[in-house]
Amino acid sequence: MADFTSGFWDGFIIVLTVLGIVGCGLLLWSQSTSTVRRTADGKIDPSTGHIWDEDLAELNNPLPRWWMWLFYLTIVFSVGYLVLYPGLGSYAGKLSWASTGEYKEELKAADAQYGPLFAQYMQQDLKTVAADPQAHAIGQRLFLTYCAQCHGSDARGSKGFPNLTDNDWLHGGTPEIIKTTIMEGRHGVMPPMGAAVGSDDDVKNVAHYVLSLSGSSHDPIKAVFGKSKFGACMACHGPGGTGNQALGAPNLTDKIWLYGGGVDTIMETIRKGRDNTMPAFKDFLGEPKVHVLAAYVWSLSNTDSGFNSKTGEYEKR
Repeated sequence: MADFTSGFWDGFIIVLTVLGIVGCGLLLWSQSTSTVRRTADGKIDPSTGHIWDEDLAELNNPLPRWWMWLFYLTIVFSVGYLVLYPGLGSYAGKLSWASTGEYKEELKAADAQYGPLFAQYMQQDLKTVAADPQAHAIGQRLFLTYCAQCHGSDARGSKGFPNLTDNDWLHGGTPEIIKTTIMEGRHGVMPPMGAAVGSDDDVKNVAHYVLSLSGSSHDPIKAVFGKSKFGACMACHGPGGTGNQALGAPNLTDKIWLYGGGVDTIMETIRKGRDNTMPAFKDFLGEPKVHVLAAYVWSLSNTDSGFNSKTGEYEKR
């Protein structure tokens, strides 16, 4: 990246911009007058010398003045713009305007308007916030803006991205843990276990054993052979395959799969491992907004909040 942030590129942009403006000006000036042509007997020839069909001549007239002045005005405007605003490399312009500065001003205005509301919700526990219809609407908008790209607008996730509307959680589904997850982010890693398990046949046997834990369709003979090899996986998933939320190791005894529950997919997971990262939103959103967002996410899988994720409405209590 250092190659793209050196002083060379700063100068390159300045030179290219200035040459472009000067070149446009010279081109316009060169077209502002017509070149006088004369015939063999000394008379003025108004054409360019190009004639078609015996008498169809191309005249050598200058461009219309109004058209020329419009282009001159655009050059004057561009020079004025580059003086006032950034456009010449790292030169900030006389007004020192920046898109980041405008964004920060918009954030300040938004915080001044909505800050007291978020501060009010910060004083309440997450379950109380989840039961507030107005807080739910705010949380939903935050979710659609910052979370739907991975978890989907319906929060049901997709391959590699967890479903947030069920009660299956990798790290725990209490309101406080959900808030911690959003604040700090998560990095889930399953190392490649192919070498530890053994041969390709061993990997396949373990895959069938894993499927047997949830009562999924499997080969019982292969599952028997795979049970002994599953010992390499017990450190994270536990002897019974029920997982470990402290490590983020998934429960293998249900039929909920993050990447798919087919034999080939499970074998791929065992051989290559998995590496998932959820970014932290603490610095980006701030705790007050995360507080409301966490309450919304918790409400999606808990009827205690009063919100029915199937109907999308709050139920009367």
